[in-house]
Amino acid sequence: MYGWFEENGLLLGLALLDGLAYAALVFMVAVGLNLVFGVLRVLNVAHGSLYAIGAYAAASLGLFAASSGLPAWASLPVLLVAAALVGGILGPLIERLLLRRIYAQEPVLQLLVTFALFMILEDAQKLIWGTQPVQNDAAMRLLGNFDVPFGADFIPFTAYQLFVLPGVAVATLVGLAWFLRRTLTGRVIVAVTTDREAATAMGIDASRIYLLTFTFGAILAALGGALSSPTASLVPGLGAQTIVLSFAVVATAGLGQIEGAALTALMIGLSRSIAVYFLPEAEVLTPYLIMVAVLLVRPQGLFGVAETRRV
Repeated sequence: MYGWFEENGLLLGLALLDGLAYAALVFMVAVGLNLVFGVLRVLNVAHGSLYAIGAYAAASLGLFAASSGLPAWASLPVLLVAAALVGGILGPLIERLLLRRIYAQEPVLQLLVTFALFMILEDAQKLIWGTQPVQNDAAMRLLGNFDVPFGADFIPFTAYQLFVLPGVAVATLVGLAWFLRRTLTGRVIVAVTTDREAATAMGIDASRIYLLTFTFGAILAALGGALSSPTASLVPGLGAQTIVLSFAVVATAGLGQIEGAALTALMIGLSRSIAVYFLPEAEVLTPYLIMVAVLLVRPQGLFGVAETRRV
């Protein structure tokens, strides 16, 4: 065992760092998906498209900022601006024009409608940005690399992936937990999540809470995409890959579990990254094997609570 670690230690360290950065991105999408389902009770397949559009918008806005002569440090706030624009514009439009009409429909119909929206948005991306890769890594180049101590050696890793991605994910987790538990609006959202009929009977405007929650979830998805844009070339199909993996995180953690989604995203992100380095054939399967194994033992997820059936 010691010999294997001595031979593959640096590779393992690199896999752990990659897994941490990847888990942060997956969490941003999964927590938004979890929040939206918890309140609206709609499993939004188009959530992945918001991630992809956020990524494309951030890359395009960053390239525009660079061509306009803005300083290099502007590449970081551009990511936040792009996410706010995408989520703040598309979120209310989707909720008001589409989702609000299907809340009372069967879950299967809701799933089909959001899947249709997902396909429309996927084609819209191709019409706007084409099919060629789009990339803007200005934010990563701005922060450079950082030597991470690992045993007796050092692993060079991008400071953006090491500090910015996990930092934003942790800030999102802490901020969201504080918002839901310590603010009046957050407690109203929790009340609607727990029992929407009772909350409505007490005078809470459920439609406003639905709009607010979906818009916030859309911003989180777009923010995840925006943060991912400096790390890879953007190609069609990005949203599909992300939403499927996010479903695995949400199902494994349990619907409505925010802290559980963070731990599950970390577990799945690390396992997938380790598979990439040591067993590439199992890279795609690993997250879903974990999901199936968990659901066979706990159908409600690792951190989920079995709901009492209402008659």
